[in-house]
Amino acid sequence: MTTSTYPVHVDGHLDRMLSRGLWLVKWLLVLPHYVVLALLWLAFAVLSVLAFFAILFTGRYPRSIFEFNVGVLRWSWRVAYYAYSALGTDRYPPFTLRERPDYPAHLEVDYPGHLSRGLVLVKWWLLAIPHYLVVAFFVGGGLYALDWADSRAHAPELLSGGLIGLLVLVAAVILLFTGRYPQQIFDFVLGMNRWVLRVAGYAALMTDVYPPFRLDQGGDDPGGGRLVVSPTTAPAPAITPAGAGGTSPPIVAPSETAPTTVWTAGRLVALVVGSLLLLGSIGAGLAGAALGVAGAAMRDDSGFLMRGGQAIATPGYALTSTNIELHANSPARHMPRAVLGDAKVTARPRSGSLFLGIASTADVATYLRGVRRATVVHLDPDPVYRASGGHAPLTSPAAQHIWVAHATGTGPQSVVWPVERGDWTVVVMNADGTRPVAATVSAGVTIPALGTAVTILLWLSGTGLVLAVVLLVASLRSASAASPTRAP
Repeated sequence: MTTSTYPVHVDGHLDRMLSRGLWLVKWLLVLPHYVVLALLWLAFAVLSVLAFFAILFTGRYPRSIFEFNVGVLRWSWRVAYYAYSALGTDRYPPFTLRERPDYPAHLEVDYPGHLSRGLVLVKWWLLAIPHYLVVAFFVGGGLYALDWADSRAHAPELLSGGLIGLLVLVAAVILLFTGRYPQQIFDFVLGMNRWVLRVAGYAALMTDVYPPFRLDQGGDDPGGGRLVVSPTTAPAPAITPAGAGGTSPPIVAPSETAPTTVWTAGRLVALVVGSLLLLGSIGAGLAGAALGVAGAAMRDDSGFLMRGGQAIATPGYALTSTNIELHANSPARHMPRAVLGDAKVTARPRSGSLFLGIASTADVATYLRGVRRATVVHLDPDPVYRASGGHAPLTSPAAQHIWVAHATGTGPQSVVWPVERGDWTVVVMNADGTRPVAATVSAGVTIPALGTAVTILLWLSGTGLVLAVVLLVASLRSASAASPTRAP
């Protein structure tokens, strides 16, 4: 016989004497918990992926990972119960993954002996979609999501916008003025939280039992404790304390087949650091691979990383770029020529002979003063221009001696320019200075340091992955092998 109606058990006992105004500052008091939980949930996500593959290949949820993930859910529930998911107690939540019988909020999950290998592929996203819709209505779009009200606010809102948050706010206002938390609101809020946490346990692969579409209200879970007794399982032997004369209730001996995983502070630190290293290493590896692919695919025959061509046109006499600032006090000061290398601009005329040149912004302004032209402000997704009215240029562009690099001709024209500090402008004109001007332009740089960057990123990724695996395996094995009497 099974004493539980669902394997995820959620309880909460409402304090009789709640402070009228403490809830106004609880967002500040629980900030240390939010910081720790942010790290623990990161490790939770990493271990859930490992558990996914373990279930897929073995049909079992690794015990040490299971106990840790249950502990994170339990810790989160205690903090949420204290804060703005219930405001059910003024007792500060303990910093521990383990169950605390003396705390008014409890969460337990029955350890599954076996899980379906096939169900693990679909239950956490496809099968749970109906429940996700209900949960979104309850919590406003996220499970215990920390959100900031706006860019000027410094007080976080928990579960903002959902029915839970709304009802807890109503209860808080009533508590502020009457000193009493309405029992009916508390029971309803606990029922919604219980629903949310059942779905969380199911989505975290902790059970194959589909969450019921049932709002079990009240502080006590209708399923009772987590002890599950099956018809084929013999009860654990009872131990009677010496000297009790047989009159005391028996003490049930703990099962040797279901040891309690112990997570000390050191193991938790190793687990969190390993998870951070794992995610960072994956990110570095993806970035290195992306840069390597881009470097191989985007380079032209001259070794320049070129951006695709963009058609530009103006009814005026010239097309110019915006001012390209390369100064000691600009972001480019951190990218010397050894990093950027040379720059290349290519322009293909639609017809006729084209002029392409680069000169200092001051010299271009002097040459094109009073000339009808257009400045290209943005290229993507479509060109945006800033037009200037005026007359035709007094001389052809090739007759000027202001260019640090230029090219003239009837076909595609390219200029290569060693990147230097200063203010620079790119100019596209017809070779004879007539109008209109139309061309397709592209630009690129060599970035000689790209290969080194790819090598460093891939090396960091590989080294980080090795260290992450060592830390994760060591923390999980140590936690599984630790004695329950050494708990933190």
